Amino acid sequence: MPRPADGVRIAALGSDRTHWWALRAAAVPVLACLLTLGTLLAWTAAGGAGAPAALSVRDGRVFVPTNPEATAAFFTIVNRGDSDDQLTGVTAPGGQRAMLSRSVPTGKGARHMKMISAVTVPAGGALRMTADAVDVMLRPPPRIAPGDRLTLVLHFRDSPSITTRALGGEDTRGGS
Repeated sequence: MPRPADGVRIAALGSDRTHWWALRAAAVPVLACLLTLGTLLAWTAAGGAGAPAALSVRDGRVFVPTNPEATAAFFTIVNRGDSDDQLTGVTAPGGQRAMLSRSVPTGKGARHMKMISAVTVPAGGALRMTADAVDVMLRPPPRIAPGDRLTLVLHFRDSPSITTRALGGEDTRGGS
């Protein structure tokens, strides 16, 4: 081994001791990563990570327009998964604009519509759209008669889009 002028011994590059310490130093983070990865895999395999949203749509209906400016569509969106998702938009057939809206109380029994960008579909639950809560506003209203079906595409934050149909029916509230 070479000796420096002050008499301290220095390990030559490539000596057995140098390799041993380098391998030992690298082994600690590698083993920690493998242990963490194995734990995460076991947790996921046991169902601890949950399941993504599993959405289905039913009970689609749309009011037959009585108002020349707009009408509303409603759906029940069921989420059988373990994660919330969000309805972020709706695509309507040619010419109609579809917007998510929420009915907001203004006092003394009156309400007004407020446009919203998204609505949550809760994990293990359902989003039930109603005329007094959340709906899809369609402007201008489509030409639809009672019993006709209107095809709409629902878009979600995490889940694939769902194409569904809404059945045309009368607005029992006395207007749309």
